[in-house]
Amino acid sequence: MRLLPLNMVRPGMKLGRRIYNEEGLTLLGERVELSHKLIQRLSEHGIDFIYIDDPRTNDVMIPDMISEETRFKATSEIRSSFRSMMEASVKQKTSSDKRLGKTFGNVMKMIIDDLSGHEDAMIMLTNISVMDDYLFQHSLNVCIYTTLLGMAYGYNRDDLTTLGLGALLHDIGKTQIPLELLRKNGKLTDNEFSWVKKHTEYGFQLLKEEPNISLVTAHCAFQHHERLDGSGYPRGIEGKDIHDYARWIGLVDSYDAMTTHRVYRKALLPHQAMEILYAGTDTLYEKKKIEWFRDHIAIYPIGITVTLNTGETGTVVGLNKMVPHRPIVRILKDEEGQELKAPFDIDLSVKLSIMITGVNEDLG
Repeated sequence: MRLLPLNMVRPGMKLGRRIYNEEGLTLLGERVELSHKLIQRLSEHGIDFIYIDDPRTNDVMIPDMISEETRFKATSEIRSSFRSMMEASVKQKTSSDKRLGKTFGNVMKMIIDDLSGHEDAMIMLTNISVMDDYLFQHSLNVCIYTTLLGMAYGYNRDDLTTLGLGALLHDIGKTQIPLELLRKNGKLTDNEFSWVKKHTEYGFQLLKEEPNISLVTAHCAFQHHERLDGSGYPRGIEGKDIHDYARWIGLVDSYDAMTTHRVYRKALLPHQAMEILYAGTDTLYEKKKIEWFRDHIAIYPIGITVTLNTGETGTVVGLNKMVPHRPIVRILKDEEGQELKAPFDIDLSVKLSIMITGVNEDLG
C-alpha cells in the first residue's frame, strides 16, 4: 500500500487500509474503490492522507498499534465522558460522575496490553483514516504516542498508567470551553485565546477531585502547556518545576497537533513537524526528550512516496529503528520518471550517499 495526500487520490483507486467513523467502527473497508463523491466526503471530514492499494507494494503491511476493540472502547468512552462534561458545562451544572478514574483506568489497561505487543515498534501516525472530532481523536493519539514512548523509556506499568491517563485526559479542560471557540475557523482574538488557555486550569480542577485519578495525572492536564523557558501557561513555570510526565505530554501534544488536520490548516508530515520541534530545543522542549522522540518515531512513515537525490522515486517499505531518518525505499520510477518493470529496494542506512530530497511526488 501507499500513503497519499488526498489531493493526489483519483477515482478508481482502492483503499489500502480501512477508514474508521467517529464511533471507532469501520466506515470503509480495505479495497473499497474510491469515487469522486467518496473522496470529497473524506475531504469534508478533514482527512488529508489515506492509504491506497498498490500491487507494487502489496507486501507492505502496517500493523495497528491497538486493536479495533480497544480503539472502539477508548473512542466511545472519550466521546461519552467528554460530551457529558460539555453538556453539563453549558447548563452550568456539576459535570463529574466520579467514575472517570475507573472508566479510563480500564481503557488504559487495554491500551497498555495492546501496546505491550509492539514495544519495539516505531511510532506511526495514528490519525490517518479516522473521521472524528479533533478533541476526541487527539486525546487518544497523544495517549498512544506517549505510552509507547514511556514503554521505550523503561517506565513500569504503574508509571505507564499514570502517564497514559495524564496523556489521555490532558485536554479534558476543553470540555469547559465553548465549542465555537474550539472550532473557530480562523485566528483567535487575544480575549478568545485567553479563554481557551484556561482549559489547563479547568482540567486540573476536574481531575484533582476525581477518585482513582492521581494528583500527578491532574498536573499533566495543568502543566502540558508549560515550557522550559517559562514562556508557557498557565503559570509560566520553568525547567524542573514542570513535572517530567507533563514535559513528555507537552512535546507529544505539539507534535500531534501539527500532524493532524485542523480547520485553519492542513496536517504536516512527521519530518516537517520534527523540524519545528527541533527549533524549540532547550527553550520549549528538552533536547534529550526531542532526541528520544526522534529516535522512536517514523519520520518517513511506511507507504509514503519519496524522491531521492539520484532522481529516482519510490515508496518507503521498511524502517530502520537505529536510524529512523534513513528508511528502506522501493524504487518504482527511474531518474527519467519512467516506471520500472522490476522495482527494487534500497536501504538508505547502507547507501549513505543516497538521501531523501522530496516527499509525496506523484507516482501515478
